[in-house]
Amino acid sequence: MKIIIAGDGKVGGMLTKQLSAEGYDLTLIDANLKVLESTEERYDIMAVQGNCAAMETLERAGVKEANLLIAVTNADEVNLLCCLAAHGLNPDIHTIARIRNPEYTSQIYKMRHLFALSMVTNPERQAAVEIERLLKYPGFLKRDTFANGRVEIVELRVERGDKLCDIALIDLYSIVKCRILVCTVIRNGKAVAPGGDFILKEGDRIFVTAPTNNLTTLLKNLGIITHKVKRVILCGGSRVSYYLAQMLIKSGISVQIVEQNFDKCVELAKSLPQASVIHGDATREFLLDNEGISDCDALVTLTGVDELNIIISLYGRRCEVPQIITKLGRLENNTILESLPVGSIVSPKGLCCNRIVQYVRALKNQTGAALTVHSIADGQAEAAEFVVDKQTLHCGEPLKKLKLKRNVLIVCIIHGPQLEIPGGDSSFQQGDTVIVVTGADRVIYQLNDIFED
Repeated sequence: MKIIIAGDGKVGGMLTKQLSAEGYDLTLIDANLKVLESTEERYDIMAVQGNCAAMETLERAGVKEANLLIAVTNADEVNLLCCLAAHGLNPDIHTIARIRNPEYTSQIYKMRHLFALSMVTNPERQAAVEIERLLKYPGFLKRDTFANGRVEIVELRVERGDKLCDIALIDLYSIVKCRILVCTVIRNGKAVAPGGDFILKEGDRIFVTAPTNNLTTLLKNLGIITHKVKRVILCGGSRVSYYLAQMLIKSGISVQIVEQNFDKCVELAKSLPQASVIHGDATREFLLDNEGISDCDALVTLTGVDELNIIISLYGRRCEVPQIITKLGRLENNTILESLPVGSIVSPKGLCCNRIVQYVRALKNQTGAALTVHSIADGQAEAAEFVVDKQTLHCGEPLKKLKLKRNVLIVCIIHGPQLEIPGGDSSFQQGDTVIVVTGADRVIYQLNDIFED
């Protein structure tokens, strides 16, 4: 399958890395020759310098033979024009555009077919949705949803003195009192697929599969006390802040936004009259103290600089803020971050790429493709949701008799209205939904790919 990526920025670079590793025929377009040359040296791709919205550039990139165009430049208008031009040159091409400006949100969805868009992605809005979901369950570092919100894989950290510390997974039920499955553990920066005799240690980050309605029970029985978030401080007046503030205000939550740029403060105050917008530098302890950081329920750091977000989050931890969420644009230093108490980490770039990769795989496999794909465990594992169809092998056979490929685990089976955390005697039938977790070194395009035979 031939794919053109227009824009070699953060999202374009992450997509190039992921899709080239999966063996797709990639062509990358960007106006910056130095950036292109650097990417071309690292990956097996073709690079084309030029304006990606110009027909001549698209023709040089082979748009007439391409199956998919992904437009992820920094300008929404360029992305739209790029998709329109590509569709004009190749009416059969699929197009994905990154559109970030809140002013375009409504019209883009209403006029998607006029703009020849197969899919629209908005990383900042996706990040805001993710953060809002984390604020609803303060005990979790991350939440990934499957089966239309009925099943989740949540991330927890094992702290000293926790009920989970020094406990073998086989004894977990006696503590949590509900059926869950620990599918992955990160220890010392490396993902481990644990067995029943695996003993949890302080500092482990565990990824737990559970029905959504069990999450409250899970937190309660672990002794993680959560209370409803009533007041949130957002540091940085970014697009994520705007989208998130809208959602929180709608839920009756008090929102304070700290932003250094005066003009941006004025814009936010006009568009979000129910929010309290503070003009100032969020890295100044005096300002945060004056705004009552010690008494807020949650601190979300959303400036455009990762280092500032980390510093502010660390100060929030020192002030004993119950919940901290840190936005990061780059995720290259996971091992360093693992030792820092910066709370939940949200990456708009990562969320956007996950969604696009899911579309690409579905396009490649017209039948049997994953319904949902989430990268978990710092990108060292992947969780995917599949429907069991008439082509699926081993229907009705107990899982204990199946030979699965290495580092593949079936973590949940959905039989219509019933959710099952599977054991050895469990099985799946046609029409069921199956959630599998695999190592990042293995790509599962359809459910039959998990079997050895």
